[in-house]
Amino acid sequence: MAVTAGAAIVVAGLGIAAYVAAEGHPNRTGSGANAAHHGHHGASTTTTTTTTTTTTVPPSTTTTSPGTLPQTDVLPPATSPQLDATVTGLWHAVVANDATLALPGFFPESAYVKLKSLADPASDYQNRLVGELRADVRAAHALLGSGASSAVLVGLQVPEQYAHWVPPGTCYNAIGYYEVPNSRLVYRVNGALRSFGVASMISWRGVWYVVHLGGVTRPTDTTNGMVDAPATGPGYSAYSSTC
Repeated sequence: MAVTAGAAIVVAGLGIAAYVAAEGHPNRTGSGANAAHHGHHGASTTTTTTTTTTTTVPPSTTTTSPGTLPQTDVLPPATSPQLDATVTGLWHAVVANDATLALPGFFPESAYVKLKSLADPASDYQNRLVGELRADVRAAHALLGSGASSAVLVGLQVPEQYAHWVPPGTCYNAIGYYEVPNSRLVYRVNGALRSFGVASMISWRGVWYVVHLGGVTRPTDTTNGMVDAPATGPGYSAYSSTC
């Protein structure tokens, strides 16, 4: 399987993580980019394989909201039990056309309220971010079509070499964070390998969370969902300086 150089593959629900090196960085065709942000870049150069298991790691059941704890400058790993649970929840949401199943792995509202320098960040979170997630899940479900019930998740291809630090003062942010653009959710449907993008994941306390599924830059009408660069095969991730 041809994948982006330096990408890590998270095989959700199987506990398998493999670093894959390959050539090629086509231009991005999915979500748009904002002003450029530069910072620390993460890239692995080793191959890591964990013990195979059929146990899906559930989202944390702790009652402590992540946003009540301070942000850190820890770059999240491209493979982890938390990310595995996020990928699984996102996939279940797309298959079932139920965005609530993806919320445990979505950027926490409590953290977003602290992160953004907005008049009403809570309203922006619910009305814009969560509203876009619901619309994008519907669009991705429609992409699966009649094969949704039989589609099988392969994993998430994370271009960890494109992770970058977004500093405070950028994009209405009061607190900095890492962002990784254009991960690829890979699946099989009707025997064919296909994929679409996860436009943006950002960090809180060393954990990746989905913040934009279908796109970062969007039309004014957010009621229509977006699917980021659907492709036959695993597709490709390209660098983008989104925030």
